[in-house]
Amino acid sequence: MIFDKIENIENYDEISKDVQEFVKKIYGGVEVGRYVLNENCYANVEEYYTKAPEACKLEAHKDYADVQFLLSGKEELQYTGIEGLEIIEAYDKERDIMFFKSPDYRLNSLILSKGYFAFILPHEAHQPQMNYGEASAMVKKAVIKIKV
Repeated sequence: MIFDKIENIENYDEISKDVQEFVKKIYGGVEVGRYVLNENCYANVEEYYTKAPEACKLEAHKDYADVQFLLSGKEELQYTGIEGLEIIEAYDKERDIMFFKSPDYRLNSLILSKGYFAFILPHEAHQPQMNYGEASAMVKKAVIKIKV
């Protein structure tokens, strides 16, 4: 997991120039939708209300890494390594996703807000879309999927 300011995204060679340029370009605003950046990556921009932690699922991918960042609002994202996690929904190759039971231990946590990004690798389970604080709030988020 890499968590850093958007202004530092070009310091990470693991994140392609296409992705870096897209992130900087859409910061002024972009419509909700799907954007193809190149043959190995695409972005989904969506708006939704954050949820209580118990309504969110711990997920991981095999074929894609994520670059997640908010264009508006705040949300909590929890994460941990996938080692030892109990799978509750088997890997769906078409959607590139599997879900895990939340473990008994406390997960790592970060707050996504405008100006920051999280780079999540396939071996890292993550639980996005969580409320920042007690109340649900509308967020606008971009998730860039990078084929690994």
